[in-house]
Amino acid sequence: MKCTCEQYGQIAIVTIKGEVTIDHVDQFQNVIEQHVGRQARDFVVDMSAVEFVDSAGLEAMIGLQDRCSDVLGQVRLVGVGRNVEEILRITRLGPRFDKHESVDLAIKSLQV
Repeated sequence: MKCTCEQYGQIAIVTIKGEVTIDHVDQFQNVIEQHVGRQARDFVVDMSAVEFVDSAGLEAMIGLQDRCSDVLGQVRLVGVGRNVEEILRITRLGPRFDKHESVDLAIKSLQV
């Protein structure tokens, strides 16, 4: 998994490529921690290149969402593919996340 992040004010855009699994979740959490420390409140997670998410990956995403809620922030998922959408459906976590087709649309939804 490759995880990068760019921050624009209080919005952090996280781009993930590959699989979000127990083997890589620490990298995801470290990137998040760095940007929470830089006052990021809202996170847009671009998952357009994510092929699979396991239970540890889901737990990390829920943890990010909980953390954002603590500071009145929000999480938006972008480019959720068929495989990840099916995992969210099976685990009944789909309704918990706001999903958008593009990073621009996700950012606009945070600025309302």
